[in-house]
Amino acid sequence: MNKALLPPLSALAPDPAKALLRAKFNGVAAWVFDLDNTLYPSDSDLWPQIDERITLFLMNRFGLDGLSARALHRYYYQRYGTTLRGLIDEDFANPAEFLGFVHDIDRSTLAPNPTLALEIAALPGRKFIFTNGSRDHALRTAAQLGLDGAFEDVFDIVAGNMVPKPAAAAYRAFFDRYGVDPKGAAMFEDIAHNLLVPRALGMTTTLVVARDDQADRRQAHDRVIDDALSIDFTTSDLAGFLAEVNAALRGR
Repeated sequence: MNKALLPPLSALAPDPAKALLRAKFNGVAAWVFDLDNTLYPSDSDLWPQIDERITLFLMNRFGLDGLSARALHRYYYQRYGTTLRGLIDEDFANPAEFLGFVHDIDRSTLAPNPTLALEIAALPGRKFIFTNGSRDHALRTAAQLGLDGAFEDVFDIVAGNMVPKPAAAAYRAFFDRYGVDPKGAAMFEDIAHNLLVPRALGMTTTLVVARDDQADRRQAHDRVIDDALSIDFTTSDLAGFLAEVNAALRGR
């Protein structure tokens, strides 16, 4: 046999990384994306704007100074998952007012991401945004990113009956609304704690981390969590990671 016609051993051996991606994502029929700091980079100024608006809302509502409002903001987040959930549990009756106020931000600094748009479009199956924010905020932000029409729907805090991630009830409401089997679904999130329930239910989970590997201040409490319990993959480049997933699913 002419040995010159044989491919090198490296070409015959399967790529372990691609094999793992194929094993985990093959058969995924629903791709679920968080919005803030997931579909857009965490070094964007969008979340800091929202964070400031939340603090300002609390200052105006309760007559607090900035430091006290920040402390209340942290308390609500740590106890209830979102500031809005904390307000509702303390008899705040106008969620639309809060959502409209805190998401009244400037998105013009957010650059479109055509590569991300192409890779999301190439994923086989249904695609959703699942956010603790508002539908309007998700649609406006997706449009700024160049992701118009990329998703079947947005499941927001209102659709979840004001129950936020990471509560199991929020995920059950999502699955019920769209008829999604979690064992045939994948979720992409920037907060590890929000992946615990999805992973336990059988979803393939990917944590999207900051490019400089520094966690957002909202993730401080996540450091006590064993990542192996909630995370299959970690990436700081969502578009690049999806390109690898698409290539693996195509057998390339």
